Amino acid sequence: MKKVLSVSIIPDESLMSKIYFIRGNKVMLDRDLAELYQVETKRLNEQVRRNGKRFPTDFMFQLNLAETDILKTQLATSSWGGSRKLPYVFTEHGVLMLSSVLNSDRAIQVNIRIMRIFTRFRKMITDNTELRLAIEKLEKRTDNNTKNIEVVFNYLDELIDRKENKKPRKRIGFKIPRKKTKT
Repeated sequence: MKKVLSVSIIPDESLMSKIYFIRGNKVMLDRDLAELYQVETKRLNEQVRRNGKRFPTDFMFQLNLAETDILKTQLATSSWGGSRKLPYVFTEHGVLMLSSVLNSDRAIQVNIRIMRIFTRFRKMITDNTELRLAIEKLEKRTDNNTKNIEVVFNYLDELIDRKENKKPRKRIGFKIPRKKTKT
């Protein structure tokens, strides 16, 4: 029997935990999406196959065996619950396209939530990029200041060294001869 969860009850963290980074893309597994939509995975994939033109490779792709093994170790699972096929994953655009293929109210609500999560990911990445750039700018300033301070200390060391190792100056100019005293 399927669990019946209201879309609003599903915590954002739960949705976020179902997003993986594979082949340079943020993706969701077909089985996770099927669970969220409350349909069987094979029914979800069946709808995708029937509407194949809507799902180019940048919207959806099938994992290879190595990627599946890596994902299994990340999830700490030993099997996919009896699934014999390699899973499909959907990019953000693929998930969006699913809403046009799966026409239930639940699918629409779930897709809206997922799109908001993807948007939050993008915003976090943008915010982190801005923060990283600001830190790099500060590091450059700090590096320049450090170099300037080193130069100042080198000059101070030279001045101190000159003062400590002061050589007597050779006098120039007219010298008055000293009178010799008789002894």
